[in-house]
Parts: sequence; structure tokens; C-alpha cells
Amino acid sequence: MTQQNQLTFQDPVHRFPKISPPKQDQPEPGLDADLEPTPDRGEESYVGTGRLVGRHALITGADSGIGAAVAIAFAREGADVALNYLPSEEEDAEHVCAVIRDAGQRAVLLPGDLSDPSFCRQLVHDAVAELGQLDILVNNAGRQIAVENFEDLSDDQWSSTFETNIHGIYRVTRAAVPHLPPGSSIINSTSIQAYDPSPVLLDYAATKGAINNFTKGLGQHLAPRGIRVNAVAPGPIWTVLQVSDGQPKEKLPVFGHDTPLGRAGQPTEIAPAFVFLASSESSYVIGETLNVNGGRPTP
Repeated sequence: MTQQNQLTFQDPVHRFPKISPPKQDQPEPGLDADLEPTPDRGEESYVGTGRLVGRHALITGADSGIGAAVAIAFAREGADVALNYLPSEEEDAEHVCAVIRDAGQRAVLLPGDLSDPSFCRQLVHDAVAELGQLDILVNNAGRQIAVENFEDLSDDQWSSTFETNIHGIYRVTRAAVPHLPPGSSIINSTSIQAYDPSPVLLDYAATKGAINNFTKGLGQHLAPRGIRVNAVAPGPIWTVLQVSDGQPKEKLPVFGHDTPLGRAGQPTEIAPAFVFLASSESSYVIGETLNVNGGRPTP
């Protein structure tokens, strides 16, 4: 097989190694820089084809994991990118920023907390000001904290999860829509948890179900204005979210092993779904949720 064929024809079972992460813990929200093993966000593996040349994207939760992979892919496809993240995640964000600039694209760092309504408005204002315009919005930031016993799921955690995962999406999107021209794309990160909720992730799963519904309703509402709204639902993807209390620690060594592919996914494997939904290739796709989950069936 030629080298070119090796790049385009790959066995999905073995494209990335089956990992058995050691038990580890990081304080929320955690850093990719300290994650073992290091996730593949596409720094070396993602090759662009120019599908987003001239586009301008705002991505929330863009410092690590899926958000970082999407930011890198968008840059490799020709887009300028504004990165939102929590101030404590600056180290990861600086790394992603450097990769984007190495790709010859503009990167803008916009740290802040999406649970603050005033910041959501400011974030969009600053992204438009720095990029010159906005035509892609990726609502990816999320909070996931596992709770073994339902009685221990506190009001504070329930409220905090909803504040970040769905209220933040609503506020950022509401602020962004007046700036989005026809041909723009809004892409929300949901989850397999919206379809198959884990007992230890009830608050997180509930927000992901809400995101699916929000996506379908807003997609219909904005379609006549030429703005497409869609979502991506990842399955078990190896990100820092899992070790900052997103999973029970004893489950980390077998994370993702129960998928039909037999392994966890890497963040870079999610990025092409976002690229497709951001590009004009998906011009007739509205209100859709693309499931990228290693083969787990969904309703």
C-alpha cells in the first residue's frame, strides 16, 4: 500500500491505540498538559483541505479536548478562530493558539466564565471586534461532574451544570445571532448522554438532552435567515473532562472499551464532523445531531 493510501484508507479499530488510562485526578476544569496519556487533538494528524477559507469562528471551551481539536481543524481548513476558555486553562489555550498561528491563521484569546451572563455578551462583542466578523459559532464548553448517589447531587451542582452547559449556549447564541450573515453556521456540542444517560451523570445528561432540543428548534427558527444550526454528539472521547471528576476514577482504565470499536475516541476524530457542519458542503443539513461515538446505537 502506498503512503498516500495509508493516509486515506485506515482501519478505524486500529487508527488510534486502545488506551487504558491510569487512575488520575485533576481539579476542575483540568489541563490537557497534565493528562496521561496525551490526547490527539490533531496537531500532527489533521490535514486541512481549504473548506473554511475566509471564515471566522468563535469556539467556547476551545483550550482542550474536543474544542481544541475543532479549533486546530478549523485553522487548518483556513478559518480565523477566537478561543474562549476559563482563565485557569491559559496554558492549554496558549498551546492551541500557537498551533493555529503556525497554520497561518489568526487566533484570538478570550478567557472568561460562561456562567456569567454579562461575559457571554462581552465575549461575542470582543470576538466580532477582533476577527472583524463572525460566521461560525461553536458552543462546546461544558461541565461534567460524576455523582455516585443521586441524594448527593446538590442544588449547587445541578444549577452550575445547567448554567454552563445550556444557559451559556442560549446567552452566547442570542448575542451572536445579530452578527451572523446568511451562510453562517451554529454548532452545539451535545453527547451520547442525551440518548443513553449514565446514572452518575444525571445533571450533565439532562443538559445534553436540552441542547439537542434547543438545536432542533433554533434550527427551524433561523433557517429562513440562512443560518444553519446543528449539533455533534460525541461518545467516549479521551479528554481532561474525564479525569477532573467527569468519571468515577475506577472506570478510567476501561474508558471507551465497551464501544463496538473497542476503544475510546480521540478529540481529532470529532473535528471532521464540526468541519462538515461549518462548511457549505452541509448547506441542506439543519437541526441535525451527528453522532460520533464509536458505533454505539442511538434512537
